Amino acid sequence: MDDLTTQPEPATDAETLAHGSVPLWVGTYPRAGIGTEPGRGEGVWVVDLDPATGTLNRPRPAVETPAPSFVVAHPSGRVVYAVAEDDPGTVTAFAVDDEGALSAVATVPVGGAHPCHLLLVEDALYVACYSDGVLAVLPLTPDGAFAPEVLAAPGPARTFTRAGSGPVTDRQEGSHAHFVALTPDARHVLVSDLGTDELRRYARAADGTLTDDGVAATLPPGTGPRHVAFAPDARHLYVVGELDAAVHVLAWDAASATGHPVAAAPAVDAAHAGGAAPSPSHVLLEGDRLLLGVRGADVVTTYPVAADGSLGAGTSSPLGGRTPRHLDVVADWTVVALQDSHAVVVLDHDGTEVGRAPIPSPACITRVR
Repeated sequence: MDDLTTQPEPATDAETLAHGSVPLWVGTYPRAGIGTEPGRGEGVWVVDLDPATGTLNRPRPAVETPAPSFVVAHPSGRVVYAVAEDDPGTVTAFAVDDEGALSAVATVPVGGAHPCHLLLVEDALYVACYSDGVLAVLPLTPDGAFAPEVLAAPGPARTFTRAGSGPVTDRQEGSHAHFVALTPDARHVLVSDLGTDELRRYARAADGTLTDDGVAATLPPGTGPRHVAFAPDARHLYVVGELDAAVHVLAWDAASATGHPVAAAPAVDAAHAGGAAPSPSHVLLEGDRLLLGVRGADVVTTYPVAADGSLGAGTSSPLGGRTPRHLDVVADWTVVALQDSHAVVVLDHDGTEVGRAPIPSPACITRVR
């Protein structure tokens, strides 16, 4: 396996945007879909985004690895991490070469089943495991490698679980950790628990270690909180309800690290309601816009965000494909992973498609930030 210390220094994201294309790494599911056996040839792909035109060029496999449904790039650009959404679950650190190809450096267990989200914060990687609600802490070295104690174990420095359930019996029979978020003051980590309708709270020390600190917010029963984004004012946050198909606006009190629901907006506008049941997925705040991918309806809904953090009425834009699972904004283009159309597409501000690349079962998009 490659040594991270010997990898060439890639251009920074700013340099890449100034001089050429932006490499995007795309995690995938098995082509047969979620819940099928991993390890059937899928892996991480890489595709080049032209920041001037939004076109996607040279889609190509970066590495073959089982069920890498969530990926994240280290700020150095020298490491990409990918989950293996399996039971038991693992995370692999990959070294990046000049062409964006990946080579495995180390794989470690995460102590939970079906890891589905990664949060990278300085010298720690936090992992949400969907099936059993585990939150895992994987300390890192400054260059992005797993810390010696992680490799020696092998496994996380610590795991956290929570008991509970919700009223939607076929989806909320137990805890389901779906997303990890850092509070704006970096004092806490929050975990959206789809199974218990809660945002779990963990106090974060300077070295990245966590301590269980109770519950930061309780959502209405049956919400199914999935993904989270904080407002620019740091006094509000937006929580995607996967089960109730809504975006919940919470007032956030930093001193007590608690949130209180104050409003909710439908995931799909009236013009696009009434079709397939909407199932919102990833939410992203970009400037004064909140962007939400909605499966079933197969749209991206855009909400204007006021200075006080409140949301205006959402406008849904149909996508040229099915199952928008994840999205990112790169050089002012919105890049969307269409899982069941086996494509990544690029949209302009008006929702018009300007680029497309064929990639099998795309589930997540990452880049150097």
